[in-house]
Amino acid sequence: MKEHLFSAETIEHYATTMHRGVEALRRRVHDLDGPFSGRTVDEVAPAVDAVDLDVPLGDVDAVLTELGPVYLDDAVWFHEPTYAAHLNCPVVVPALLAEVFVSAVNSSLDTWDQSAGGTLIERRLVDWTTRRIGFGGASDSGADGIFTSGGTQSNLQALLLARGEAFLSGHVDAGAPFAETMGRFRIFASADSHFSVQKSATILGLDADAVVPVRTDAHHRMDPTALDLELARCRSASLVPMAVVATAGTTDFGAIDPLPQIADVCEQHGVWLHVDGAYGGGLLASTRRRHLLQGIERADSVTVDFHKTFFQPVSSSAVLVRDGATLRHVTYHADYLNPRTARLPNQVDKSLQTTRRFDALKLWVTLRTMGADAVGEGFDAAIDLAREGHAVLRDDPDFEIRVAPTLSTLVFRYRPDGVGEDLSDELNPRIRSALFRDGRAVVAGTRVEGRAWLKLTLLNPAATLEDVCSVLEQVRAAGRDLLDELHSFQEVG
Repeated sequence: MKEHLFSAETIEHYATTMHRGVEALRRRVHDLDGPFSGRTVDEVAPAVDAVDLDVPLGDVDAVLTELGPVYLDDAVWFHEPTYAAHLNCPVVVPALLAEVFVSAVNSSLDTWDQSAGGTLIERRLVDWTTRRIGFGGASDSGADGIFTSGGTQSNLQALLLARGEAFLSGHVDAGAPFAETMGRFRIFASADSHFSVQKSATILGLDADAVVPVRTDAHHRMDPTALDLELARCRSASLVPMAVVATAGTTDFGAIDPLPQIADVCEQHGVWLHVDGAYGGGLLASTRRRHLLQGIERADSVTVDFHKTFFQPVSSSAVLVRDGATLRHVTYHADYLNPRTARLPNQVDKSLQTTRRFDALKLWVTLRTMGADAVGEGFDAAIDLAREGHAVLRDDPDFEIRVAPTLSTLVFRYRPDGVGEDLSDELNPRIRSALFRDGRAVVAGTRVEGRAWLKLTLLNPAATLEDVCSVLEQVRAAGRDLLDELHSFQEVG
């Protein structure tokens, strides 16, 4: 065991092992010809099940060889240009370099005596992000925040803070039973908001109907007038509006809710405004489209996922708040971590987590190597590609497209002449499955107003219109084959 511990005596062993791993990865990536193998669960599982974890191989080369059949042979590769399914991004090389230090040094970002300089780097990046949002920095405005594991955790923490503030809002009877008060809280979010809003409400102990869906417009953006009516209805029913969640980049459509108008409504009603910018947060680095986030500076809290549109490895997210004092709702004092007499910058005071990886280092190394403009250009390139893809789909009679893209998603379906709604609902999910089995392209599926659609999520700055057209041609070819099968089955039936 001793020889495997990271120390000055074993640094050469560490370096040699890392070199072998990088070389194995280089060979693997060099030989890829698509984003997925196409193999099924039943085909992949036996290799994993056959491994005896109580009998070590004892040699790193043997372990690397074994990684092929148990993992790498069937991994889904997001950097491949024909991967266009979910909000998974290819990662920039400087962030991969940072991962070496994150894992090797193994800092824990909860207290100063476990991270020291790492604490200061994270705080600088929080300050940098809050300034980009328009909150100002911690030193001059009191804005603050913390890195989290992802958008779901960021949204959860933001809503926990909103709940804490709601108890202090003056609309709550301090003498009322806790459960009774919790039953009165309501969260307002668009019908297209992320499922983590509903999940957060459940975790926070709110009623099953605590999340009120707000009507959206034809572009799938929250309707501020409808929000105003829902908030007024809430007050008239003696309920307490706890928070409004506006979305800057919905999962399916990339829609950005009208933030200035929503902020006006929230201000009039005195309700916490949270902006879920997990997807659209990358616009904070854009030199061409930052204006799409106008109004975000009026939010009380914001979620940004750096592991989406800042091209960072999972996990790297943050929740940012306009008033750092609101983070007190997650503070818990433990003498061994944050004694009240200590005057040290302990991040554990602001976080739902205790032990926490130094994920901020990845963004730091990226910004210091590439700069924010280059990151923003990467996201802009993906948005440009989505607009080009939309033009192709719009002019092709075999395809139907739902709305023009705001960010980098395209919701469409294969529906040539003669294919009705019901047949389309059966056909498009089968197309998606057929492409996944083939392995040359990976696309997503969704449902809109009860109907089945396909979705391209474009987050690869290196992908081209030719790549998008290749995916669409594979969709068309699979659709034609499946239509022939369905027609043949109907004729036999």
